[in-house]
Amino acid sequence: MEKTFVKYSVSNRVGYITLNRPEKRNALNDLFVEELKEIFAFAENDKDSKILVLKANGDAFCAGADLAYLKKLQNNSFEENLEDSNNLKELFEQIYNLEKIVIAQVEGHAIAGGGGLATVCDFVFAVPEAKFGFTEVKIGFVPAIISTFILRKIGETKTKELLFTGDLISANEAKNTGLINFVVEKENIENKIKQFAERICINTSGESLKLTKKLISDVQSMSVRDALNYSAELNAKARQTEDCKKGISSFINKQKIIW
Repeated sequence: MEKTFVKYSVSNRVGYITLNRPEKRNALNDLFVEELKEIFAFAENDKDSKILVLKANGDAFCAGADLAYLKKLQNNSFEENLEDSNNLKELFEQIYNLEKIVIAQVEGHAIAGGGGLATVCDFVFAVPEAKFGFTEVKIGFVPAIISTFILRKIGETKTKELLFTGDLISANEAKNTGLINFVVEKENIENKIKQFAERICINTSGESLKLTKKLISDVQSMSVRDALNYSAELNAKARQTEDCKKGISSFINKQKIIW
């Protein structure tokens, strides 16, 4: 499947969503965001893929908003800007709550909205040369939408440091703050992600991954009592799934589980 700015393919149950606007450093505009939403919706329902990898063609992962797009926004009404903001909000929320695990493969800089696009994924692998940053305050803008997710991920202290300064940080520093998971040399990153994704495909239940991802997303906004009640209900629901029945049966009978 291929659109103007995004490609989608599947190999060995891993779906690859590729940003394909290298001549513009994969900078985002409204069409690009819409295409990503459509591709993620398709991939979520694609029975051939179990894990998704978000990657990019070219030297940059994503340089944030396209300059021509930014110029256009200056003439928008409040209502038009709200509609446009909601478009990006929906993409980040879609990825964060997607029923499949999403791995970001970052082989170039991920800046502003591009940093958001990478770090909203469930796992982030990056090459040592990649830099991350939320530079919105340097142009009088606000890193509004991604702040919700960054606060959840790394806490208030580091979030303020990143968002108030607009500084770029190295992949290693991003890993140390908890913003990303792994730093891997460029010649190894594709194979490392392939092995990681395929290991999850083989060793884990797709239904369990979906419910666990939902659990992590939901309980953070609840009180301890509500979170425990919710968790107990989800636990009971999980026991009724075919995956759980299959897993318990295989475990009891000492049979290898084929997921």
